[in-house]
Amino acid sequence: MDRQVLSSDRIPPAVGPYSQAVRAGELIFCSGVIGLDPETKKLVDGALEDEVRRVMDNLRTLLEDCGSSLDNVVKTTVFLVDMGQFQAMNGVYAQYFGDEPPARSTIQVAALPLGARVEVEATAIA
Repeated sequence: MDRQVLSSDRIPPAVGPYSQAVRAGELIFCSGVIGLDPETKKLVDGALEDEVRRVMDNLRTLLEDCGSSLDNVVKTTVFLVDMGQFQAMNGVYAQYFGDEPPARSTIQVAALPLGARVEVEATAIA
């Protein structure tokens, strides 16, 4: 099986020693994406919904630059610092996947990189 490291120069680079995405066969595995603004390279300010929107926009850009799309996502994992914000996250998340969303797990975590409140990783068909 072929393995290819993928990335997008239209979103902030990885904040550690990992690849933004890796293609293995016909699947693309996207590392966790946080709400970094592509221009400032800093977390977006504002409500959780603003951060989720930035995360999903960054994920969409990454997938597009890797030869896929949100329509091809088969599984996501959402990491939330505060499960009390589950409904707020869901409201924005649902806008990106329509009537046939991918499988998903949502996990509460103690902390995320750079003080993010939400992180999303995804697996998509290439």
